[in-house]
Amino acid sequence: MDIIIELITSFIAAAGFGILFNAPRQVLIPCGLVGMSGWILYDALTELAMDAVPATIFAAMLVAVLSQLCAKFYKKPIIVFSVSGIIPLVPGGIAYDAMRHFVENDYYHAVQLSAQVMLLAGGIAMGLVFSEVVNQVARKFSRQH
Repeated sequence: MDIIIELITSFIAAAGFGILFNAPRQVLIPCGLVGMSGWILYDALTELAMDAVPATIFAAMLVAVLSQLCAKFYKKPIIVFSVSGIIPLVPGGIAYDAMRHFVENDYYHAVQLSAQVMLLAGGIAMGLVFSEVVNQVARKFSRQH
């Protein structure tokens, strides 16, 4: 039951950010599906005992690949899908906890949580960049053959 709630929540978060981002109405459902797909992969990998950082990298890569496919299909900029699709992976709750511990002068836990936020944010960036590099190499390879 928890997974269904997580899937619905991640869909709403991604589609809702698409609304905030002024995405066209016809791409809001694909934006939600991209975000939900990234969350499914992240959740499945963490359930299989993978650390959160590599799981975030793989989930961000999936979001980037699905965003590229949606951008081609709907003939919209890729950023519409990738920005709204990456929202469920953003470690906002952990960043909030880190700031709360800083305010409470609990620097030991605050620094640990801040480091975790930086690693997860770096994982998101790395997944998006790595997917783009693979896409560029595949496109260049297909032009040559």
